[in-house]
Amino acid sequence: MKSLNSILVLITLSFVISCKERTEAKPKVETPVAEKTIKIKGEEVTYASDSTNLKGYIAFDENNKEKRPGILIVHEWWGHNDYVRERANMLAELGYTAIAVDMYGDGKQANHPSDAGKFAGSVMKNLPVAKKRFNAAVELLKKHESVNGEKIAAIGYCFGGSVALTMANSGFDLDAVAAFHSGVALPVMPNKDLKAQVLVCNGADDPFVSPESVTTFKSALDSIGAKYQYFSYPGAKHSFTSKTADENGKKFNLPLAYNAEADKKSWNSLQGLLKNAFEK
Repeated sequence: MKSLNSILVLITLSFVISCKERTEAKPKVETPVAEKTIKIKGEEVTYASDSTNLKGYIAFDENNKEKRPGILIVHEWWGHNDYVRERANMLAELGYTAIAVDMYGDGKQANHPSDAGKFAGSVMKNLPVAKKRFNAAVELLKKHESVNGEKIAAIGYCFGGSVALTMANSGFDLDAVAAFHSGVALPVMPNKDLKAQVLVCNGADDPFVSPESVTTFKSALDSIGAKYQYFSYPGAKHSFTSKTADENGKKFNLPLAYNAEADKKSWNSLQGLLKNAFEK
């Protein structure tokens, strides 16, 4: 009987230990952390430079409550249009606050290359006015509730690229500047006043950008020890980032064409530039 009782005790202990081990071996179920949803807010803004009324567009993720870098985007020679606003939204999705600026005044747009050329020329030939309009956008961006005013960059397309580079060369306090399908024979060439890291993305088949101007531009950057990258994409023509380039090229008999590969590569290069510049 004593032996039987001992056996029963051993069986009971084995059962209890076995259950305990199974209980302890049960994996813990972790509660998944909800990902933050990006919610882009676009705001039309009005500002002014002297007597000129300017109409811009600011885009940012309103679900992000932290201060973030601000980026100015300067439009093509067509003026402040949907394309430059689309780029502002894309930068907002990357975590920045972006302002699509107005360099012509009153949100003026050109419907023909002859008008676009006149509008662009009126800005580039009057640098004091251009600087005031650019600075008005800088100050507006810095004051935005979502922006860290110590981290500012500027990018531009075509005419806008030339404007962005010229402003950086003029000594504006920018962490980075990027230009896409942009002329580099500028009214103010790179000099000791340049503070920004520089990125230029052009098409190798862009007849508006001469090899001589590129050589001169790079030499000026090298002479001051500037940190820069210059990309020239084989087969890419002018306006290679714009999906309306083919239509405008045919309509006005201009060497314009969208190039998806160059567009993607240049956008990736921009992201690398901004990450590097703002993390310093």
